[in-house]
Parts: sequence; structure tokens; C-alpha cells
Amino acid sequence: MRAPRKSLVLEKLRAGETVFSFKLNLNCSRPVEIAALSGYDCVWICNEHVPSDYSIMEKQILAAKAYDIDCMVRVPRGSYSDLIKPLEIDASGIMIPHIMSAEDARKIVWQTRFHPVGRRPVDGGNADGMFCMLPNDEYYKFANENRFVVVQIEDPEPLDELDAICSIDGIDMIFFGPGDFSQGIGTPGDFSNPKIAETRKLVAEAARRHGKFAGTVAAPATVEEYAGMGYQFLNIGADVIGLGNYCNELQAKLKSIKINKINSIY
Repeated sequence: MRAPRKSLVLEKLRAGETVFSFKLNLNCSRPVEIAALSGYDCVWICNEHVPSDYSIMEKQILAAKAYDIDCMVRVPRGSYSDLIKPLEIDASGIMIPHIMSAEDARKIVWQTRFHPVGRRPVDGGNADGMFCMLPNDEYYKFANENRFVVVQIEDPEPLDELDAICSIDGIDMIFFGPGDFSQGIGTPGDFSNPKIAETRKLVAEAARRHGKFAGTVAAPATVEEYAGMGYQFLNIGADVIGLGNYCNELQAKLKSIKINKINSIY
């Protein structure tokens, strides 16, 4: 029997390397293949804001596995089923948005990690349990060690408990989200607010202090700066942004071309 696939993201992070992910909003497996072919380590599927269908998500995860890259799913905040379904489809990791307190983070671990770390509901009959072909004890141990749980700090409220959140066993990564954070501090969309830069640095320092990986969104121009802060997981780019920029570029060129009007045949 084949062994379950380990997480490329965790292997690289544990080796001290930097990981680059690409965010997907389009419900299709083809952007996954394109990102993999270009050299990304991971694709980020958003199930918080995007009307994702689990059958399509399954194809996206299968595409990622076919190219030996990871798939991270940002889950909606709902019941435990909303949290664990992507893991059962065999996503390499999940990201939980808007962690508001240490108690909130502890509940996430309880729902998404198997014993002895948490009490994640058990069903080995899916892809992550190799459809009941992986013995239960191996399944629980493998999932706890090779599937990552990411919590997002994207509000000012949890900052007072940031160290407590970062110290919780079962959390692999602390991910700073500047977009919602800008709204939380009363300046939505203004990324020049010094509080954002301060908090970005604060999150990386707290994560590393407690042995957690730090993640955030970046651009090629900020990679060196954020990596210098201690961020090892950086999302660079998104499918809708790339497609939108390409369409805008083509339209700008088309509008610059002078085409004589043709007389109507009607």
C-alpha cells in the first residue's frame, strides 16, 4: 500500500525555507495546474468568501497532489464540519479566519486535531484516511504531524492575547491579514497606517517566539522585508488579479488603436 502524501509546505518550513502560495478565487482545477507548473509550493483556496463547491474543491486538491504541491483551504467559520471537510478531502492544511481570542484558538485545535491534541471527529473513509486502508492509529498520528492548521490574526481584538494564542499546541502557523485589520483599526484599505506595519512585525515576532511559523500576504517588492521579519509563508498573487490585470492591459492597448468605422450593412 502507498504511504500518504506528506505536506511539502511543512517539510520546507521545518527545513527553514520560504514557501510561496498563490490564492485562488476561480472554481476550477486548471489555475491549480498553472500555479504548480510555474513553480509555486502551495495554492490557497478560499472557502470563506468564494461560493466553493466541495466536488470542485476535491478536483482542485487532486490537481495539487498530481503536481506534488500543497493545497491550503481557508474555511468558513461554522460548525466543526466546515473546518474538517477540506482535511477529509485531503487538503494539506486549513486556515481559520478571524481568531478573536486564545479561547477561540483553543476551540479550533480541539475541533481539528485528533487525540491527544484535540477531539477532531473521526472518519477514516475519505481520501485523507486512504479510504479506511490506513490503520486508525497511523491515520491519527499522520494527520496531527503532517497536516497544518493556520489561524489568522486580522483584527485588533486578539492582540492582547497574541502570546497566549501563539503558545497553543496544535497550531502550526500564525497568519497576519492586513486587509481586514485595516478595517478593524478604522482605516479600511489604507495600508500606509503605521499600526499595520507594527502589527505585522509583532505577529512574526510572537509566532517565532513560541515556535510557530509566520505567514502573510506579500508582493515581490516586499518579500525580502517580510522574510527578514521572520515570515516563511508568503502568498504572492491571485488568479483574479492576474486575469483582471491582463484584461485591462489588453483593453488599454485596444483603445489606443484607431479603427475606422465601417458602414453598416443594414
